[in-house]
Amino acid sequence: MVTPKHILGTFDEALSDLRNDLLRMAGLTEHSLYHAINGLLHRDDDLCTKTIADDEEVDQLEKQIDKTGLEILFRYQPVASDLRQVVSAMKLSPNIERVADEATNIAECARKLNRHSSLAEVNLIVPIQGHAISMFKDGIDAFVREDVDLARAVISRDKQLDEMNASANRQLTERMIQDRDQLRGYLNLILISRCLERVGDHATNIAEDAVYAAAAEDIRHQT
Repeated sequence: MVTPKHILGTFDEALSDLRNDLLRMAGLTEHSLYHAINGLLHRDDDLCTKTIADDEEVDQLEKQIDKTGLEILFRYQPVASDLRQVVSAMKLSPNIERVADEATNIAECARKLNRHSSLAEVNLIVPIQGHAISMFKDGIDAFVREDVDLARAVISRDKQLDEMNASANRQLTERMIQDRDQLRGYLNLILISRCLERVGDHATNIAEDAVYAAAAEDIRHQT
């Protein structure tokens, strides 16, 4: 027996529009992260400025996703896996938007650093940003592919990111004590490291929602 589609296929079209907006939002946010980090590493203010400018489009996409999601819920009253897909998309978008905010914060710190002589300690940020961005990408991929194993793997990587951030903070704090002339520079690097740690937190939330969407399992707050 052929399973009937939703009436006239309109629900499927609306759900597709919702997912496409979510993917566009995630893609733009990923590019913002790369631009912000490259603006830091390559001392490129233009990339920093682009990151900050793109944040407005991410904000508008979050609003659109909320609007579309609510319309779907009210109009079609989906159930089971369909309902989880809609609810999860609406829960993902605020976390993606906050990642974009962290990219903006990184870009703003990078522009301040770019006004002064370069610091060798910027290299401490390189492994942290690689870990954080890969967590974000994999969290989105887990949702799109309904890959529970990948989502759980993302969650398990958050502890390592926390440790990397803590280690960088300790080293930068020591440098602040030793070289007070570069106090503000080291402080901006600490802020950037913390922004990346928060990216990992949001990636973890995204992965948890991916598990819920795919397997109807709420794994939040589990030890």
